[in-house]
Amino acid sequence: LDKLVDEVKNLTLEQARQLVERLETELGVSAATFAAPVAMAGGAAPAEAAPVVEEKTEFDLLIDEVPSNARIAVIKAIRAITNLGLKEAKDLIEGLPKKIKEGVAKDDAEDAQKQLEAAGAK
Repeated sequence: LDKLVDEVKNLTLEQARQLVERLETELGVSAATFAAPVAMAGGAAPAEAAPVVEEKTEFDLLIDEVPSNARIAVIKAIRAITNLGLKEAKDLIEGLPKKIKEGVAKDDAEDAQKQLEAAGAK
């Protein structure tokens, strides 16, 4: 059991979410319904119960750093992602870190992140 716990500790949040979904499917149980009887039986105090992790649906897109040799490519990527003009996109990469977009859907944020990283931004 210790080995299994150590492996679970090293999972990313997405991997942990997938593990919970798979266990629920394979075993025909729900993690939420399992936690309640354990707490009621005195096995764990409610304060010690694992919090329900809600999956984040909106993300902010930030740029922390742009290497000087990647400035032009990053400006082009910002323009493609945000539909900003050249001057506005250039101003965004000055005085980093800065938010490029706020409240973006997960898929859109991941696509934009890939574009910016491919251009050289961090």
